[in-house]
Amino acid sequence: MAADPYREFRQAVDRAEDKIDLGRAALTLALTDYPDLDIGAYLARLDQLAVEVARRCDPGDDPVRSLAALNYVLFDRHGFRGNEEEYYNPKNSFLNEVIERKRGIPITLSILYMEVAQRIGLALEGVGFPGHFLVKHRHAGGEIFIDPYHRGAIRSPDDLRRLLDGLSGGSVPLRREFLKTVSKKAILRRMLMNLKAIYLKSKDWVKLLAVLDRAVILEPGAAEELRDRGTAYLRLGLFSRARADFEKYLSLAPEAQDAAAIREQLVSLAKQVTMIH
Repeated sequence: MAADPYREFRQAVDRAEDKIDLGRAALTLALTDYPDLDIGAYLARLDQLAVEVARRCDPGDDPVRSLAALNYVLFDRHGFRGNEEEYYNPKNSFLNEVIERKRGIPITLSILYMEVAQRIGLALEGVGFPGHFLVKHRHAGGEIFIDPYHRGAIRSPDDLRRLLDGLSGGSVPLRREFLKTVSKKAILRRMLMNLKAIYLKSKDWVKLLAVLDRAVILEPGAAEELRDRGTAYLRLGLFSRARADFEKYLSLAPEAQDAAAIREQLVSLAKQVTMIH
C-alpha cells in the first residue's frame, strides 16, 4: 500500500532542526510522483556512496583530502554532474531521480554531497547563494565554499563574485548574507519553490497543489503560498477550499498589494458557491 505523501513529509520535518534527516525529507518530496518510492533503499544508496568515500580517506584527514575523496567517488567514479541540457526538468528536483540518473541542479547535488559527507563525519552546511546553491565547511581557519554542481569545485571569494555577476548580470554586489548557512527547512523550501516555478510555468495545477500543500505544512503562516494554493484550488474547481485559503491569506496579509483583488475574488467565489449549492 502506497504511503501517504503528506504524512511522510510531516513526520520528516515536524521536529527540531538537528533532528531533521535532510536526505529522508528530500526524498519525501517525490512521493506524489512516485507513490511507491522505497525511501529506505535510496538512503542505503547514500550509505554505500559514503562507504566508498571512507575507503579513500581517514576520519582525521585534512578536510581538503576528504573533499577530494568525496569528489572522486561522486563525480569521477559515479559520474554525477549538473544537468545543463534539461535544467528545468522537475526530475532534477527529486533526489531519487538524481541518484538514479546522476544528474541534478545545484540544490539537489548539494543535498547529495552533504548527505554523503555527513556519513563520513565531514560536517557541511547549505549556503543559499542567489540562483546557485552551494555548501561550505567551517573550520578553525575560516570557511571553504564548495560547488557540487561543478564537480565539487572549491570557490574563492573572487570565484563567488564572478558567479554572482554571471547570474545577476553584474547588478548585485556580493554580500556576506549570501554566504550564510541556511536551515534544513530553508533548503526544503527552496526545493519546493523550484518545483513551484516549474509547475506554474506549465500550468500543471495538480502537481502545483501538491507542492504548495507541502510548502504550507513546512511553514503554516506562509501567506503567499496560501494565496497561490487558493489559486490552484480555483483552477481545479475546488471553490470552497480556494475561499478558505484566500480568507486566511487576507488575515495574514491584510495590507498586501493584491488584497483588494483577492477580496473581489472572494465575492465572486461566494456567488459561485451559492449557485452550485
